[in-house]
Formats: sequence, structure tokens, C-alpha cells
Amino acid sequence: MLKLKRISDLLTNIAYTCICGSTDQEVTGIQYDSRKIFESGCVFVCLSGMNFDAHNYIPQAIDKGAKVLLVEKDVPAYDGVTIIKVENTRHTLAVISAAFFDYPARKLTLIGITGTKGKTTTAWMIRKLLESAGKRTGIIGTLGAFYKTEHGEVKVETKNSTPESYELHSLFDQMYRAGCTCVVMEVSSQAFMTWRVEGIRFSYGIFTNLSPDHIGEGEHKDFAEYMYYKSQIFQCSAIGIGNADDEHFVEVSENSTCDKLYTFGCSEGVDLRAERISCLREPGFIGIDCLLSGICTLNVRVGCMGRFNGYNAMAAIMVAKLLGVSDKVITEVMYTMAVRGRVEPVHISDHVQLLIDYAHNAVSAESLLTTILEYKPRRLICVFGAGGNRSKLRRYDMGEIAGKYADLSILTADNPRFEEVEDIIDDIVIGMERSHGNYIRIPDRREAIRYSIEHAEDGDLIALFGKGHEDYQEIRGVRYPFDDRLVVEEIVRG
Repeated sequence: MLKLKRISDLLTNIAYTCICGSTDQEVTGIQYDSRKIFESGCVFVCLSGMNFDAHNYIPQAIDKGAKVLLVEKDVPAYDGVTIIKVENTRHTLAVISAAFFDYPARKLTLIGITGTKGKTTTAWMIRKLLESAGKRTGIIGTLGAFYKTEHGEVKVETKNSTPESYELHSLFDQMYRAGCTCVVMEVSSQAFMTWRVEGIRFSYGIFTNLSPDHIGEGEHKDFAEYMYYKSQIFQCSAIGIGNADDEHFVEVSENSTCDKLYTFGCSEGVDLRAERISCLREPGFIGIDCLLSGICTLNVRVGCMGRFNGYNAMAAIMVAKLLGVSDKVITEVMYTMAVRGRVEPVHISDHVQLLIDYAHNAVSAESLLTTILEYKPRRLICVFGAGGNRSKLRRYDMGEIAGKYADLSILTADNPRFEEVEDIIDDIVIGMERSHGNYIRIPDRREAIRYSIEHAEDGDLIALFGKGHEDYQEIRGVRYPFDDRLVVEEIVRG
């Protein structure tokens, strides 16, 4: 159990002013959401955002038992409550959270991954490689946080790809106590910008690629700012690993403070080079074939579709080699590699292949479908819908893209939320008609999946997309259990 700590002990590395009360006050925990205070004696950290200001909820926090307030604005005094003023409460939250849990990140081999695309896939590849080599490894990212204990796998739901700093250090502590020696995590540009990973030094920091994204109100003001925060991975890592083929790599890495910076790619002069990345489809396998040279010489088959996954595989293999994973383990694990909801193959027969993907907008759908077509399926059958209470333009565009590339689209439900499925399909059809695509309508998602499987012919490839890793369907404010892969397996079993 963690020992009670004085607030002064947590603030050792922070400049602060004690407005009132005592810095000898012992604290039982840290909280930044007044609704989540359930015990007396905690520190309430007042964060400010675009649409909220926790300073406005100080009375509720005190009523629930907060004994210390960390603020960045002037606030009234309260009897029996210590008030500490700092310049930046988000930065302070990260620092005191690390101290509260006795700096668990320092006890782990920490692998951070940033980039516009590929973070989730690369993270899961690394985890599977390290786990297969006997290194108990936790993972934190888009799909949640996972780690193993003697009782099995533990999953912790996370709100963001990179959780808030308090949750992050709490997860590090849980994973360390469960026997993890390594943790691999996705690090978003927002995480750097909002101090969630402040004070953390990664053992390995990976840069996958960079393209315009997350630019606009509430995110980054422009591409330059977005790139700046992505580049921070090479400011807080002992060893850097970067995609040298990315057009922005030089700018991202120019101010690197890493002790060593390794590169990967298809170009000359990198530390791990793909001499060949080719699409491979044969009975029971669909993925890529990679011939690697440099830090290791391997011919690796990777069970993830698309040449772009060759880059994710190179990043993962480089980490594995630096951590002593054998070539035998690498080749065996990569052959069976599958990442939940990311062009994930689900076996239905040796003659028809089905993939599940999270593509839920036109850009990701086009990337998915053009990737699939590289494998030259006899027919490409798409099963998809669109989210309710979301942009109609997204529906039109997805319909147009599917109509352009697919031989047949089966239009169905996604997460309709508070809209009627038929109305959402009507919008998708508007886009389908722009590209003169062939389609049928089956509003029930389970029946749509069944139809695609029962009417598939030898050589067909079915793309079931939109929900990916999700295991629910949201209808009228209620989340009902619905996992595409389980539905496929049930239908195949009959």
C-alpha cells in the first residue's frame, strides 16, 4: 500500500506559494474531478480547459473531503483547507502524481510511440514480441490499458490514447506491482501539449510518421505546432527510433537529445532497412512479406495487411532486437500477428477472407479499400454503416468511396445512437450514387454480416469496417454487447 504523504513532499520539484494552511498536511490521494472524490484528505487539482474550469467546483470538492487545493488562480480561503498556488496546475498534476506513486515509470522499461498513424498497431506488435520473449509487458493506448497478472489479463478502460497524468502513473504503478518489466504506450501530441507525460523519460521513443491531423479549435492551431509536439518524443527518450522515409523526419529529429537515434525505412543508410515489402495472400494467410537488413537480417512474414504495416513492423522489430529478442521469436510472432480492429483477419475459410477494421471516415475507408485491392481479390465486398448524430457529410463521402472501390456494399447499422438506421443508410446511399456503386440494404448488422459470409464466393474478400475494436452497439443511449468478430465466429460455427 502507498504511504500517506505530505503535500510538501509531493511539491519538492515545483515552485509554489502556500496561500493558507500547512504544507505538512498529509494527503490520501489526488483528484482533479470533484465528482470522483470519495474520501477525505485528498488534493484537489484545479485544471482549466476550453469548456470547463475546476476552480468553479472547489466548494463541491471541499464538501466531499478535499483538504488541499492546488490552484493557478486566486480563490477564497476555506477553514481547515490548505491552498497552494502554482503557475500551471496541469504541469503540477504530472509532477505530484509521479511522486505520489513513488516514480513507477523509473522502475520500468518504458517505450513511447508517437506519430499520426500506426501508433496502436506498432504498440501491440511490440507488446506481443516482448511477451513472447518472456518479458511481462503492459500496454496503454487507444484500445485501453492491458496487463497480465497471475489471475489473467486485466483491462482498464481509458478515456484518451494517452490518459491524464494521474491515471498514467497509477497504471504504471499497477503494472509494476503486477510484475511488468516493460510498458509500451501511445503518446499523442495532445499528451505532450497538456503535460500528461511531463517528467517521464522513455527508455525508447518511436516516431512513426507525420501528416496533417488534429488541427483546429481545441487541438493544435496549425501544422507547425502539431509537428513541434510530435518532435518532443526525441526530447524525452534515452534511445530514439524514427522512420527516416517520412518527409518530416529531419525536422522532427533535428533537436533530438537522445543518447542514440536509430532509423528504419526503405532508403539507403538506415539502421534497419526493408529491401522488400510485398503483399502476400495464400490459403490461411494474408499479410506482407518483408526482407530486412541492417541491425538484423531477416525474411519476415507479417500477418497484417498493407505495405504501410512494413514500417510498423520495422519499428517493433527494432525495439525487440535492442531488447534482446531472438530472430526465432520475431519470425514466429510476426507471422501470426493481428491487432484488434486494425485490418484484423478473422478466419472463415481458406478460400474467403474477412477483415475487421476501425475505418469510420472517408480517408481511412479509402486507405483500407485501396490496401485490400493490392491483394487482388476476386470481389471486394464491404459491410459498413455510419455513426448516428454525426456529420452527414462523412456518410456521403464514405458511401462515395465504397461505391468507387467495392464490387458490392452491404449497408447496415453502426452505432445509430439517437437516429434511425434507415435514415443513416439513406445518407450513405446519396454518396453511393455519386460513384454508381452496387449496394444492398440490410439494417440489422448481424444479418448483414451473415449475408456477406453466406453469399461469398471463392477468392472474395469481405471488409467489415466502422466499429473495429468496439464490443458494443450504441442505440438510444444504451450500449448493447456487439462484437463483430464474435458475430462472425458464431455465424461460421452455424
